[in-house]
Amino acid sequence: MMPEECLLVLIGPPALEEPLADWLLDRSNGTGFSTVPLSGHGSGLTGLSVAEQVAGRQRRVQFQIHGPRAGLEALLSDLKAEFAGADLHYWMIPLLAAGHLGHAD
Repeated sequence: MMPEECLLVLIGPPALEEPLADWLLDRSNGTGFSTVPLSGHGSGLTGLSVAEQVAGRQRRVQFQIHGPRAGLEALLSDLKAEFAGADLHYWMIPLLAAGHLGHAD
């Protein structure tokens, strides 16, 4: 049986950071999310600039959203409709534990 709490990870182009952050803020229901700049590597990368081709990596942004599985599945369904064709990669993983150190849970 899959744990109730999961982590949804989205990776997309930097140009989507603000629109996606605004979209998620409108739908987060107070859960919040984190963003992380990162580099994508691999032969399947498309749309590389000349600088990215030389460097062998592509700038990307990662969103991490922690919450109940059912809520994240609904969010993912809405994302697929709203951001179809937006070059977003995702995965959802179950969490064994989550909380805040130094705070009462």
